[in-house]
Amino acid sequence: MVELTGERPWSRVWSVGALVNAVASLLDQGFPACTVSGEIASFSRAASGHCYFVLKDANGSASLRCAMFRRAASLLDFAPAEGQHVELRGRLSVYEPRGELQFIAEAMRGAGAGALYERFLRLRARLEAEGLFDPAAKRTLPPHPRAVGVVTSLAGAALHDVATTLARRSPHVRVVVYPSVVQGIDAPAALCAAIRLAGERGEVDVLLVCRGGGSLEDLWAFNDERVVRAVRAAPMHVVSGVGHETDVTLADLAADLRAPTPTAAAELVAPVTAAQRQLLDEFETALLRRARGALETEAQRIDRLALRIARPAEALARRRHALELLEQRLRHAPARVLAAGSARADAAAGRLRHAAEIACARAASRVERAALRLQALGPEQVLARGYALLEDRHGRPITSVAALSIGEKISARLADGSAELTARSIAPRPAPR
Repeated sequence: MVELTGERPWSRVWSVGALVNAVASLLDQGFPACTVSGEIASFSRAASGHCYFVLKDANGSASLRCAMFRRAASLLDFAPAEGQHVELRGRLSVYEPRGELQFIAEAMRGAGAGALYERFLRLRARLEAEGLFDPAAKRTLPPHPRAVGVVTSLAGAALHDVATTLARRSPHVRVVVYPSVVQGIDAPAALCAAIRLAGERGEVDVLLVCRGGGSLEDLWAFNDERVVRAVRAAPMHVVSGVGHETDVTLADLAADLRAPTPTAAAELVAPVTAAQRQLLDEFETALLRRARGALETEAQRIDRLALRIARPAEALARRRHALELLEQRLRHAPARVLAAGSARADAAAGRLRHAAEIACARAASRVERAALRLQALGPEQVLARGYALLEDRHGRPITSVAALSIGEKISARLADGSAELTARSIAPRPAPR
């Protein structure tokens, strides 16, 4: 055992390596083997098969770097994961190249889900029950945004990745950065303020909320309930690109669209404009061709007009000839009109005479037929057939025996004369039965 006490100051000067070795020896003697419990963070497995991670308390107040070499890692019956609560059996050591304290794990067993992960699951279940993750509430991204907002840290690589991707795919899209810390105790409030500021200014169509990868504790700000509600209440479309593809936060679930990485988020909101630029180039070529053709057509028309203007005498001669024709037509127009009117009048008079003659002939024929009918119906014709017309002394026709009396004088008119008669008897005709 190396004794470090009891020596006078400056009596011995240690080299760095000697001091680190002395501390390592003390740790080997004081903690030959021990068991420690905590939550896994920043877990990684090297190509050599060695595992490196951080073991921390549930409240994040203390952490310890750990290493598990390939031989011990090959004996594990489960796959260690971020946020998992485990128990390690091993020894304390000092990593001499950096003088860092580390725990060399010889065995590992699960001790249930970590407290932070359990908190994540409880919060997720509660917010999901409220409908904050309802797929029906998610909005479809605009196909061609004019401006894209980015909520992230100015010092992180995520901003560089997003800006580079947008510049490559859609250089015309304006990028507005709303800076915010993305890790630590102040991160939730800062993220909410940045999202709220983007909504108030209303200058972007899509908002990217992103940061690089990290442990569950590093990404915990994006699991904060305030941030989740701010993402859901944002007036513009929100795309979340937090961590790596395997990292899932509650902000991812609340956003309109989740991207596995910040770069992927930028690719989702900004379409590749090469095809659109090619189409615009084709439109430009066609427009120029049509404009050139229209200009050439107008130039030819102007040339023809210029030729006509260059020979005014011809134009005047054509106009003079047209005026002479009009004058000649005007001079002969009255005679033609009178001749035409006279011809129309003669034709009308002929038609009128013919119509009058036809009307007179029809009227004479009707009169002749009426005279014949009248003559046939005259009393002389009736008397000529043997009938007689009886009249009383006053010259009134007698049509009934009731008008006669015995001894009354009666005048009888015949076809060739008249006779005076006396009624000697009256015999009325019996009424029919």
